[in-house]
Amino acid sequence: MTADRNSAVGEHATSGSVPEGSPPAKSKVSAKKPAVKKAGTATAAKEVKTGKTAKTAAGEAKGVRPVKAAKAAKAESHLGMVRRARRINRELAEVYPYAHPELDFRNPFELLVATVLSAQTTDLRVNQTTPALFAAYPTPEDMAEAVPEELEQIIRPTGFFRAKARSLLGLSAALRDRFGGEVPGRIEDLVTLPGVGRKTANVVLGNAFGVPGITVDTHFGRLVRRWKLTEQEDPEKVEAEICEIFPKSEWTMLSHRVVFHGRRICHSRKPACGACPIAPLCPAYGEGETDPEKAKLLLKYEMGGHPGQRLTPPADYPGRPAAPLGAGS
Repeated sequence: MTADRNSAVGEHATSGSVPEGSPPAKSKVSAKKPAVKKAGTATAAKEVKTGKTAKTAAGEAKGVRPVKAAKAAKAESHLGMVRRARRINRELAEVYPYAHPELDFRNPFELLVATVLSAQTTDLRVNQTTPALFAAYPTPEDMAEAVPEELEQIIRPTGFFRAKARSLLGLSAALRDRFGGEVPGRIEDLVTLPGVGRKTANVVLGNAFGVPGITVDTHFGRLVRRWKLTEQEDPEKVEAEICEIFPKSEWTMLSHRVVFHGRRICHSRKPACGACPIAPLCPAYGEGETDPEKAKLLLKYEMGGHPGQRLTPPADYPGRPAAPLGAGS
């Protein structure tokens, strides 16, 4: 990976320029001071020839270089964008060879429930909540028979617990009544379950059934727009456009890599541009901190030396496991 970084800077008009064809201004310099007049004229001529002003020259003498306006970037062709996008994916694969779903689960049902609970909260909070949940309701049949108030109390830490409890009760009953207590392996069936949309369905299919799919969560959508791979805001339209760029075999792992990058380096408000391994490929470089040392302080999870989001991460995860609920970090 190269260390070059490009930033798009608009061209600035030179201030104080004289419109073409304007009559020359009359000199107010006294005839008694010919030396000053000649010196001023010579200096002005030198400035025109070199493009430097006295202020610029003084700055350079002190070791301060003026910011140069960059030339306008050429419009990127579609083929160029596709090549850049695929290179981003390859670079991220080197940075995050251990990328994985950050929800703890042991079977498709647990992943489905955990993904529903992950709406409007962190995967860490879900992972800290689900051990007690699955101990009480290990199967769809068990959860379908749960007392709503008791279910709500267990999942309360994830937020929006009443609405989520209704979804869990509904999808569990549907799995019991329509699918024999098993999570279906087709997106057409999954999206018929209460509380399950395409994002949740793709998470389950990609990670529990090995069916390729792109998961467009807030991190994924934000980054692919930041990288100028799409201008779409609607998740389904984003999914459709990104699917056209990458091979189907890459869809699931691409989703993990992009989400990992968004959570660890390319944050929404303060992206760590100076510590970003794909900075040379990013048209948004410079939106965040570009100083390498300051950027390092913005890194999160294992990249910043902190625990990850899973209590039971994969064996190849280089960071520390998260702590259980109430145990601190």
